[in-house]
Amino acid sequence: MKTLTHSADLLGRLFLVLLFLTAGFGKIGGYAGTAAYMAANGVPGMLLPLVIVLELGGGILVLLGWHTRIMSLLLAGFTILALLLFHLPITAENQIVFLAELGVAGGFLVLAAHGPGAWSLDAWLARRSPVKAVAA
Repeated sequence: MKTLTHSADLLGRLFLVLLFLTAGFGKIGGYAGTAAYMAANGVPGMLLPLVIVLELGGGILVLLGWHTRIMSLLLAGFTILALLLFHLPITAENQIVFLAELGVAGGFLVLAAHGPGAWSLDAWLARRSPVKAVAA
């Protein structure tokens, strides 16, 4: 049963971050278009490098399970902010996307609350540390 739990924790982290890893690399490839889209929605294009770092760096850290709680909170906040900036008003055409992204933010909040699980760098480092850390 523990193997199933640990596997689900790892697979859940992977599924949560796939969106951000894919989007981060896509923003690099379509940098000018993404910056223009951001500007058209009132968000300065100069924030794009920070967005890319958060999506790629945060996604990799959550996948590895390192600094998972704080990165999950940051990614949940980022997702909710993106919803408010780019997906309002909710229409029949974007309702499913809005709710799916809201679900992703919820998944990150659950991850922040419960930690990354045993198959993570946070848990591995906590096991190696002589001081009891709250990681997993």
